[in-house]
Amino acid sequence: MNVVFRVDSSSDIGTGHVMRCLTLAKQLKQKDTNISFICREHKGDLINFIKDNGFTVYILPKIMISEKDNNAIFKWYQENWKQDVCETQHLLEKHIHSVDFFIVDHYGLDEKWESQLKPFTKKLMVIDDLANRKHVCDVLLDQNWYLNYEERYKDLVSSECRQLLGPNYVLLRDEFIEAFHQKRARSGKIHNILVFFGGTDPTNETIKTLNALVLLENNIKVNVVVGASNKRKDEIRKFCSQHSNFFFHCQVSNMAELMNEADVAIGAGGTTTWERCYLGLPSITIIVADNQAELTDAVSQFGATINLGFSYNVTSNQIVETVNDLIKHPKKVKLLSERAANLVNKEIVNSYPVVKAIMEELK
Repeated sequence: MNVVFRVDSSSDIGTGHVMRCLTLAKQLKQKDTNISFICREHKGDLINFIKDNGFTVYILPKIMISEKDNNAIFKWYQENWKQDVCETQHLLEKHIHSVDFFIVDHYGLDEKWESQLKPFTKKLMVIDDLANRKHVCDVLLDQNWYLNYEERYKDLVSSECRQLLGPNYVLLRDEFIEAFHQKRARSGKIHNILVFFGGTDPTNETIKTLNALVLLENNIKVNVVVGASNKRKDEIRKFCSQHSNFFFHCQVSNMAELMNEADVAIGAGGTTTWERCYLGLPSITIIVADNQAELTDAVSQFGATINLGFSYNVTSNQIVETVNDLIKHPKKVKLLSERAANLVNKEIVNSYPVVKAIMEELK
């Protein structure tokens, strides 16, 4: 069975799309499937990282866009989707020939692109969480939890489309599923803080947070994780080296272990939200992109995270005040942990429900 992923990453797009596709790819590989990726070359992409994980990557040519415009990449796709169709189709015909399952995870692509590529595959699946455009697909996955998550795609996909909605379909790496069995009981006391704002951290929340945590009176251990695509990783590494209780980690493979060790995490929304919830890790969330706002607000209303709001409104003082409040109120920390853990059904997630759905579609 041939499964193809169409997904991109860059300093502007971020790394989350690729990371969740890699998780699914590794799970599908256990079912004796042939996996390949189609990615466009961008500044700060993860093409080599995908290759290092043992997968074939067919590369679409780099495009010329303005680096000063954060939305330039998505504007290009809106205006040049036909070019992407032609280039993708060319790679499929040249290298893959027969596709059984085509998985698309891309905010810049919609029903126009999908309708042109659908004839080249037996089944087409879309991974989305914006619910802001129509799709032509057989399966749609949105692993996030919203107050109205069961109705979000009602008018955006056909009635025949199989919808996999909510955190019970979350794509978690095996390291998290294994770590769950070793997770410790959380008392609510804070001795270890994890800081992680995704692979790229374009708004520089890591430095802002470190400037806050260095003001804490307690000598709390702080693990700081950045991605290889983070433009300020050298600055962050230097900062950590100047403080004995700060520890720098880059492009780690043991995130689940670091989360299990942590008493609270400070980070962005997105996929990491569900990794934290799965392990019952209390968190302080800062919204770094518009698409994280609805999710973070919903999880906060459930009592599973503290939402500080959009990054441009959050100061270092606000962060340190929030952390100090949690240090003084361990019962509040423990309640955050319990609420977070209740958002994900562990038994369902541990059975790889997305893989199961894909295999059922191909029967």
